Amino acid sequence: MNLKVENASFSYRKGKTVIKGLNFGASSGDLIAILGPNGAGKTTLLRCIMGFLKWSSGKSTLDGEDIRSIPGRRFWSRVAYVPQARGVFAAYPAEEMILLGRTNRMGIFSVPKAEDLDRVHELMEKMHISRLAGRKCTEMSGGELQMILIARALAAEPELLILDEPESNLDFRNQLIVLDTMSELAANGICCIFNTHYPAHALMRASKALLFCRGGEYLFGETGHVVTEANIEKAFGVKAVIGEVETPGNIYKSIIPLKVTEPGAGMVGHSDGAGRVIAVISLISSNFAAGGRINALLHEYRRYVVGRMGMPYRECGVFILNVTLDGPENEIRSLSHKLGILPGVHGKVTFAEPEGGKAVDEP
Repeated sequence: MNLKVENASFSYRKGKTVIKGLNFGASSGDLIAILGPNGAGKTTLLRCIMGFLKWSSGKSTLDGEDIRSIPGRRFWSRVAYVPQARGVFAAYPAEEMILLGRTNRMGIFSVPKAEDLDRVHELMEKMHISRLAGRKCTEMSGGELQMILIARALAAEPELLILDEPESNLDFRNQLIVLDTMSELAANGICCIFNTHYPAHALMRASKALLFCRGGEYLFGETGHVVTEANIEKAFGVKAVIGEVETPGNIYKSIIPLKVTEPGAGMVGHSDGAGRVIAVISLISSNFAAGGRINALLHEYRRYVVGRMGMPYRECGVFILNVTLDGPENEIRSLSHKLGILPGVHGKVTFAEPEGGKAVDEP
């Protein structure tokens, strides 16, 4: 599955451009976060991608075919959308609302089969919402309804899942359930694109990020190259620091806002990272199914790999891998990030001590 947005612009009224000359792409297995201040065009982008709004110029394509020319039934058999849990929803019980997600597979007027009901119950259990099965959607909190809408989208078994602020109205626990679900879907080859107001969630989970400023400027690329302190200040008008929290299994990045500044322009993406460093990435994984993805990433960065040593420790249900690298620091950090967001994979990278300095640990 390949989604492309090509030289696309959108204006709500003459003279006010929300999105300008946007180009970005997404493929199977990508987990892409869209960030930006209120009014920058995040939800508008999603609506234009899916054809709910018409691009003023440019287009969005799915496997090379203009999305606006794809028949609805065929399009929605491949794509699922989770809107924000606002507005009025029908008074369906939760179980029936999620079952609606199966209509693209069983037909609108068909009777659900046992496998359809099994899938619904499996999703409700996985997302810890089985207790809501008989409750009407009109009687739920915004957070509860959000979880039901996500489950409905997953019931369709899409190739592309688009979510508009899926963590909104959710407590910490449900935020983690949603983030874990998206990570698992991406690891299984489904493309997920989500708007978020949480830059830290992008750093924790997303393989790529699209960052908007007001006025149409944007930056798209690998998350670590896009979500930086300088770009956050330029996009949001907030001076922030990106810190690290170390746990026994990993190091996680967090973002702390410090003070309000003025938004700027000229966001900067990937730097050349000319300085060579020697580093070791150490991984412990309980997810043996991730082995193929790990090997693919190491192959992608093979020009920097000096050596690798791994072993399964099946008695404890894990495998252990150490990879030695010699290359630009930015590239090694990028590989470390991609490995670290794989479900069930825990790791750290240690850089060799530079002359006159100390070794540094990163996720």
